Amino acid sequence: MWEGDRGVATTFLVIGGIGVVVLAVSVLIGDLFHVGHPDAAGPFSLPAVAGFIGAFGFAAAIVAAVTDSKVAPVAVGAVAAVPTAWLATRLARMAMNMRTDATPTQRDMIGTTGVVVTPITANGFGEIRISLGGQPVKLSARADKPIPLGARVFVIEATSSTSVIVEETPL
Repeated sequence: MWEGDRGVATTFLVIGGIGVVVLAVSVLIGDLFHVGHPDAAGPFSLPAVAGFIGAFGFAAAIVAAVTDSKVAPVAVGAVAAVPTAWLATRLARMAMNMRTDATPTQRDMIGTTGVVVTPITANGFGEIRISLGGQPVKLSARADKPIPLGARVFVIEATSSTSVIVEETPL
C-alpha cells in the first residue's frame, strides 16, 4: 500500500463507522421518534440501510488497505454489504415478531399460593410473596384472622394490583 491509499482506507472506515452509529441510533431511539421506513423490517428500513453502509465501509477499508486498486474496494464492499443488509432485515423482522408472554393482570393473582413475609394481623394488613409470571411479587394482604410469618396462603380475591385477600392453607 502506498501513502496515498491511507486516505481511501480511512474514508471507508469512516463510512463503516457511520453505519454502526446509524444502527445504534435505530436500535436505541428509533422507536421513540419513528425514524426510518414505516415497515421497519423492509429492504429500506433503518437497520437494513445501516447494515449495508457499515459492511460496505468496513469491507472496502480492508481491501483498500491491502491493495492499490481503486475499484476492488468498492466491489468487495458492495458484495459484503448486500447479504449484511438482508441479514439485518431478517433480524429486525424476527425481533419485531417475537412472541412474548401476556402481561400478568390482577385476575392472574387469584388462585395462586404464596408465603406470608410480614405477619397479617386481624382485620389489618400484612405482606405475602407469590410467583406471578415466573417472577416473585410482594403484595399487601388481608385476611379474616391473623396469619403468622411463613404460613402458606391462598389468594381468594385481588382488590387491586398490589393488594389481595388471602386464606391460610393447611400444610
